[in-house]
Amino acid sequence: MKWTNQPNSVLLERSFLFGIVGIILGTIAIFNTKFQYLDAPMGPLNGVSLGLQLIAISLAVLVLRKRKVEPDLKVKAQKMIVVLAAAFLFFILSI
Repeated sequence: MKWTNQPNSVLLERSFLFGIVGIILGTIAIFNTKFQYLDAPMGPLNGVSLGLQLIAISLAVLVLRKRKVEPDLKVKAQKMIVVLAAAFLFFILSI
């Protein structure tokens, strides 16, 4: 089943999960570069983090672009886009 055929609530749940996992991975990468817990390169982890955050933003935008979206889901999608965009910019600028 295509992602565009999923209900809006399912898409927002997936967007939240991808976003939170991306933010957690980005935070781990930042802490490891500052405190050197592991002697491992953090470039791939940063890339996965940014990729997951972009997927989360695109899913929230997909919900907004659908027709006949309930007003409460529309507000949730708008808030999620703002939060994920701010997190995405933070992790881009912290690299």
